[in-house]
Amino acid sequence: MAYHDEEWGVPEYDDRALYEKLILDGFQAGLAWITILRKRDAFRDAFDGFEPEKIARYTPKKVEALMGDARIVRNRLKIEGAIRSAQVWLDMMETSPGFSAFLWDFVDGKPVVNRFKTMRDVPAETPLSRAMSKELKARGFKFCGPTIIYAFMQATGLVNDHLTSCHRHKECAAL
Repeated sequence: MAYHDEEWGVPEYDDRALYEKLILDGFQAGLAWITILRKRDAFRDAFDGFEPEKIARYTPKKVEALMGDARIVRNRLKIEGAIRSAQVWLDMMETSPGFSAFLWDFVDGKPVVNRFKTMRDVPAETPLSRAMSKELKARGFKFCGPTIIYAFMQATGLVNDHLTSCHRHKECAAL
């Protein structure tokens, strides 16, 4: 409830926070979001506060340590994907206006405000999430398919998918 009322759908512009949320959405694939939410603090601890500069330098020894950490989701491909994505993130930060600018460019710098009335109306992916996914994959990011990216876009406020009956719809639309 607190996550919904305080975080989900709030526009996020911080490059590092966006990286963290993308990685957590990738770890969530195939699992319930509540599982990741309950493990989020453990993930932050295990992944050095989601500092891409540190994660990009993880060694095979660190991967093995993460694989042995029962507090997090222990999926080797997802762990290695987080490392690769950190390396790509660093490259973007050095060679472009940044990760946040790259993402927000897809929505012309402002959230897309949808007006869905029921959960059945909310899509699992959109042409926009497919385009963003394609570009992220082309750059080398991992675990960023169109469905993961749409969930990421919702979580980070790139799109406002609170139902129109939800008290947060209007609040997030005003941000």
